[in-house]
Amino acid sequence: MKYNVLLLGSGGREHALAYKIAKSPMLGKFYALPGNPGINSIAEGVEGSVSDFDLILKTVVEKDIDLVVCGPEDPLVNGLRDFLTVSPQVKKDLLFIGPGRDGARLEGSKDFAKEFMARHGIPTAAYRTFSTGQKEEAMEFLRSLRPPYVVKADGLAAGKGVIISSSLSEAGEALDSIFGGRFGSAGAKVVIEEYLDGVEVSYFILTDGRRWLLLPEAKDYKRIWDGDKGPNTGGMGSVSPVPFCDAAFTDKVVSRIIEPTVRGLETEGMDYRGFIFFGLMNCGGDPYVIEYNVRMGDPETESVMPRIGSDLLQHLVAAARGDLSGEQMEILPRPAVTCIVVSGGYPDKYGKGYPITMEPVDQLMVFNAGTALKDGQLVTSGGRVLALTALGDSLEEAREAVYSRIGGVSFEGAFHRSDIALDMINWPGRR
Repeated sequence: MKYNVLLLGSGGREHALAYKIAKSPMLGKFYALPGNPGINSIAEGVEGSVSDFDLILKTVVEKDIDLVVCGPEDPLVNGLRDFLTVSPQVKKDLLFIGPGRDGARLEGSKDFAKEFMARHGIPTAAYRTFSTGQKEEAMEFLRSLRPPYVVKADGLAAGKGVIISSSLSEAGEALDSIFGGRFGSAGAKVVIEEYLDGVEVSYFILTDGRRWLLLPEAKDYKRIWDGDKGPNTGGMGSVSPVPFCDAAFTDKVVSRIIEPTVRGLETEGMDYRGFIFFGLMNCGGDPYVIEYNVRMGDPETESVMPRIGSDLLQHLVAAARGDLSGEQMEILPRPAVTCIVVSGGYPDKYGKGYPITMEPVDQLMVFNAGTALKDGQLVTSGGRVLALTALGDSLEEAREAVYSRIGGVSFEGAFHRSDIALDMINWPGRR
């Protein structure tokens, strides 16, 4: 059977998903809402917003969609799957990748995620949750912790709702800013937690609610400057695999975190079919959960998708049908390195509409993240503009492939980090 697919989203993550889906012999017609110039070179773009549920419903019906793949988190947290599945216009066997509103609380509420982990014995940092009227209690809890202090807005805040402060006074200012409306309704409650000292890594699964497939792990680079200096961004690059994620570490992740999470979703009656992103901290060889996401990460997806050798669409269909029992994911042994080219001034103010020029970049996969077409010319339209990914026989080779060609991409103010993957290449005892 051929499947008509609707992919929701417009970033580099969605372009990487589209790149893999488009390779499947099971693909019928392929649509993207809204897509971007890169995605829409392999899928038919549908103008609109992923927050416009009525438009999504109309598209599903008019385009005879068999499978909806939701890239970003907001529609999931706001109940898109529930909305579509109860709509009488939608065919009964519509398949959907992504949880309903109940499962999406793993990302939509940090307090819910922490309580879920406590219920199921999943290792995470010690924490407490406070509402707007509990400023003094929150400060008292902060005084009981050792710096640095981690203060999080409870709800979705476009990846910017976590503030790490080195002093108690800074943590107090962070509390004031969140309670004062810095993140809108996402800051009605705050989660304060113990700081975990270690190295971050991201694990991903695709689950049918009972079984799951493990995707390649990845590490991203969040800060704007080399050496992990400067403000946090949406991600300046990524690498996969991660050298310290050997069999022993992965076994701990599976037994202590992945299995209890999937069992917890099942026992709590959540019909979860889709991706789960585990943001982990490696603390001296032991994994702890920093956060859950209910979709793939960006820019990790741009390193993960090229390393999947099997048919992603086949896996997605099986997960959405609720039966992954016959599926096996092939992971290619070749490492991937991704570097993001961003607009000058990002993550603060930056210009848009600058023409993008690209010399031939053979050996690279170029994923559009913040681009648009203006009079037939590719131009910038966001802070993170392009994701350049290469596979190699080693991390060194993949990194060299990216950095030897990244100069061929240019637009006014273009900027990228020059040290992506170096820490992993130099990781002690790298396998």
